Amino acid sequence: MSQIKLYDTTLRDGAQTEGVSFSISDKIAIAQKLDDLGVGYIEAGWPGANPKDNEVFAALKNIEFKNAKLVAFGSTRRAAVKASQDAVLQAMIESGAPVVTLVGKGSHAQVTRVLEIDPEENINMVQDSISYLKSLGREVFLDAEHFFDGYKDNAAYSMRVLAAAQQAGADGVVLCDTNGGALPEEIYQATRAVVSAINIAVGIHCHNDSDCAVANTLAAVNAGATQVQGTVNGLGERCGNANLCAVIPALKLKMTYNDVVNDEQLRHLREISLFVAERANMALPNNMAYVGSSAFSHKAGLHVSGLRRWSGSYQHIEPDLVGNKMRTLVSDQSGRANILQKAEEMGIDLTGSGKEIKNILQIVKDMESRGFQYENAEASFELLLQKGEVGFKAPFELIDYMVVVEKRRRFSTKNNGDVADLVAEAMVKLKVNDEILHTVSEGDGPVNALDNALRKALNSVYPQVANVKLTDYKVRLIGESSSTGSLTRVLIESSNGKHNWHTVGAGENIIDASWIALADSMEYFLINKDKLIK
Repeated sequence: MSQIKLYDTTLRDGAQTEGVSFSISDKIAIAQKLDDLGVGYIEAGWPGANPKDNEVFAALKNIEFKNAKLVAFGSTRRAAVKASQDAVLQAMIESGAPVVTLVGKGSHAQVTRVLEIDPEENINMVQDSISYLKSLGREVFLDAEHFFDGYKDNAAYSMRVLAAAQQAGADGVVLCDTNGGALPEEIYQATRAVVSAINIAVGIHCHNDSDCAVANTLAAVNAGATQVQGTVNGLGERCGNANLCAVIPALKLKMTYNDVVNDEQLRHLREISLFVAERANMALPNNMAYVGSSAFSHKAGLHVSGLRRWSGSYQHIEPDLVGNKMRTLVSDQSGRANILQKAEEMGIDLTGSGKEIKNILQIVKDMESRGFQYENAEASFELLLQKGEVGFKAPFELIDYMVVVEKRRRFSTKNNGDVADLVAEAMVKLKVNDEILHTVSEGDGPVNALDNALRKALNSVYPQVANVKLTDYKVRLIGESSSTGSLTRVLIESSNGKHNWHTVGAGENIIDASWIALADSMEYFLINKDKLIK
């Protein structure tokens, strides 16, 4: 079985994702993570295209990678220009990268209709550029752009381009589904034809415009391709590129290319996926295969019951192989197994408590009918379980609260007239250890004022609450209630700097729903503070 070489283009193709702009430090940090993952080639950008890429190459060429080679990307020489005098080729040489990937047209129609040059000149451009770079000791790959579309239209010409690259001394040719419209069978047939005709390495580079990039990549490997190009999380222009976070485990775990990365590197896959998502300032989709938070999440009671007997009953691999973990979701779709499994994950022993499990399940279903949702608010669900334990004592009890919002007019010399200030004030009365605490606080809005008043009341007894911050607040209208109003669901994320947790509130009144989520957040922290401060 041939060894597969991983070629990452996150820093070049991935940087073309709409809304993504990697800084120099981002690119350097991502490159080091990719090297740790075991990637063989890291395409860092297009030297000379912009000052940022030049600085990235200047920094990366001084870093000693354990596994990867640094790659500079650029185009073949321009028409009617000598390779030795072409500015793009010179910039690639000056980058110091030991490997160069040249993009050249692999489609007759693209040459005549886009470049608008003689097809023979395109072949000369490919040959001259590769020969020149090889004479300088570089490892050279040709990205045959639009190859699969070109192969369908004029296979003979597309094959001539690859043959020219081989004759010029290229170390490999990469077949590109540039427009992302090919299907797996087309990829397989064309790649197989190339592998039969070419004596150098054949690579695959797929875009995801028909949602087939991963399938197309694996089809090419089945046909004999030995270099796999892609990006972390499938980043890339338009619909993105082949997602290496799906390709790598598929190659290793499904197709038994065991040397593509080692077991320990594979276990860091989700970590690297999250790292790149953070640097790209993009949330990782929950349902992303292998590495998404929902990839091994189970909601249906039948599924969870099966998983408790056999982990392979509703999972195609063990989650920890890729650094992920199984999650049990609790909702009105749940069965007893969900409750039992979730309790075990939280360290709460419900074994042998059949009646208690049944009661909890009924409470969950009743609460969800009132707008609550626990699958994204695990702290609220854990509280629900803890409140059912013998000897439970709540850290505080609400007596009442009041929130006032008013618009106050005042004279402003700066604006030469009256201005209106929105003022929110909240009063909270709590019972803590038989003591009544009564506090008032202002805030930027009613929820902020309520949050401030709650903290102020608790701080005298539980000074640890000063470390708890509300980091996210989401409101969703969830349809008509039994009255004329709509139910409102509030989801809150809180953090103490070491751990994050999520709570939920629901009701016809947004302030009351917010209070429930806020109170759950503080109550969860106070009950679990010993484990949350570790």
